Amino acid sequence: MKKILFVATIFKHFRAFHMPYIEWFKQQGWQVDAMANGDDPLDNVHHSYNVPVSRSPFSIANLKAIRQAKEIINQEKYDIVYCHTAMGAVLARLAAKEARVKYGTKVIYVAHGFHFFKGGPQKSWLMYYPMEKYLSKYTDAIVTINEEDYQLVKNNGFRNIDTYKIPGIGINTSRLFETNDAKRKELREQYGYAQDAFIMIYIAEYIHRKNHKFIIDSVRNLSKQIPTLKVLFAGRGILMDAMKEYAHDKGVESYIDFLGFRKDIGELIALSDIGISASRQEGLPVNIMEEMYMGIPVVASNIRGHVDLINETNGLLYTQNNYKVFVEKVCFMYENPDSRKKMGENAKKFIQQFSLANAMASLTEIYKKYM
Repeated sequence: MKKILFVATIFKHFRAFHMPYIEWFKQQGWQVDAMANGDDPLDNVHHSYNVPVSRSPFSIANLKAIRQAKEIINQEKYDIVYCHTAMGAVLARLAAKEARVKYGTKVIYVAHGFHFFKGGPQKSWLMYYPMEKYLSKYTDAIVTINEEDYQLVKNNGFRNIDTYKIPGIGINTSRLFETNDAKRKELREQYGYAQDAFIMIYIAEYIHRKNHKFIIDSVRNLSKQIPTLKVLFAGRGILMDAMKEYAHDKGVESYIDFLGFRKDIGELIALSDIGISASRQEGLPVNIMEEMYMGIPVVASNIRGHVDLINETNGLLYTQNNYKVFVEKVCFMYENPDSRKKMGENAKKFIQQFSLANAMASLTEIYKKYM
């Protein structure tokens, strides 16, 4: 039986993004194993290995994790080691070095968005870029999900054998649905929002990278021009309480609903007028793809990942951290409902190329080259 090992930093990553691909390999008759850090192993794979890989490149635990992973990979003699997340991919490639030579193991790395990017912090370039470039020589294929990362690998002397670009890893549409004005009205009645409210939704974890503070700082100016403004923050994270306190201190808490983790994301998108993002860094953001899929145009920061999705006919981009331009773009959406509706229609058409079916077709074609 052929064998593949999925590797990431935490098991949650597999559950969020890779279950269809795990099932595909099982359907091909492969033994599918998973390796990550955590006491929540996958129950639908042949073997689930808990190794102490840490997100921090400086953690001593990573040395132990690499030793454990190397023993397992050499013992199982995997045909493919399939790695994800920055440190998961470091662990996998270092641990599989010997197996690539001895057993012909192929190593495939899906980069969900490098930690170094145009306009990114210098420390990220100094830390992660040399690491990725060095490890590329132990990689058979690097699979990217946005144009910037693809060009970076192709044009900067990376030593992996093959480089690919795919349309993301697929939108899970199980929580999404067709929406229209009537549905929006119905949901606003159900959720207690005014019919004339201008509702902006931001689906994001409360972490520094997602930059909620920028949105909060913009609300005062936005509310002067949009009296019915309402901002929905859907998500959880370590900065949630701090952002609530910050909104209170700014005196804008009445305009913002801190919703926390929600299972009704489809309904929340459907009752909103636009999506927004202030993110500092993305690979190919699922939240924006979901909003576009449901016909909601997005106003987002002009960064990698966003520019792969938004092209001014299906949404609007603004220079990152530029309050003036962000407010102008949002106000344009508010003042031009016909344009907003057309952008939403264009967004829904555009995003079909990023469907799970298309992503799976792209990835399975790559898999077959190494199977």
